[in-house]
Amino acid sequence: HQKLEREARICRLLKHPNIVRLHDSISEEGFHYLVFDLVTGGELFEDIVAREYYSEADASHCIHQILESVNHIHQHDIVHRDLKPENLLLASKCKGAAVKLADFGLAIEVQGEQQAWFGFAGTPGYLSPEVLRKDPYGKPVDIWACGVILYILLVGYPPFWDEDQHKLYQQIKAGAYDFPSPEWDTVTPEAKNLINQMLTINPAKRITADQALKHPWVCQRSTVASMMHRQETVECLRKFNARRKLKVSIS
Repeated sequence: HQKLEREARICRLLKHPNIVRLHDSISEEGFHYLVFDLVTGGELFEDIVAREYYSEADASHCIHQILESVNHIHQHDIVHRDLKPENLLLASKCKGAAVKLADFGLAIEVQGEQQAWFGFAGTPGYLSPEVLRKDPYGKPVDIWACGVILYILLVGYPPFWDEDQHKLYQQIKAGAYDFPSPEWDTVTPEAKNLINQMLTINPAKRITADQALKHPWVCQRSTVASMMHRQETVECLRKFNARRKLKVSIS
């Protein structure tokens, strides 16, 4: 009940075209309901695999909208803590529908850029090194998760992966990811540069949402991002989506 109160309080603050809007919160006879605007487009990642054409420029457009939502919540001193594909929805089934950030169930209120230990929360593949180290953390955890999401948007598989969760966490803490051939050979250096700035182990040196929105690959995508169709990405993403449906988040 307190968790729902917190979620409602947080969602009331957030009014943005790229965030699922809280319509109402109702309490009656010991039951608490949060009523959100209807979003009918389903998951962003499911929509991508149904497309005829998908390029780096499309990935840029997706991450741009995600960063807009993250920048908005960070301006309001909210940290989402559970950014992942399941929480990226589309407003409608229409082509070009807006991406909407959803599920503020693990979100917290922070004091500006102050870092603290708010507890262990999130989803394994998207957890930041600082959370895994049990260090104080804050807004940069959301940017790390954006880096993981962007990596997947470009190649259809995650930067950190191991069946063994302990090994997965070791990889993340070490920032042990790379850009293997051949699939990364066709990705522009600017896209890789943005990923590197998001997947920076030191949260103090990690790019912020505001800075990322000014990155050329994001704000000048028509001239910087490649328009080449990424068939292998779509095929990999299809497999990734199927595997993902078997996993749930921890908190």
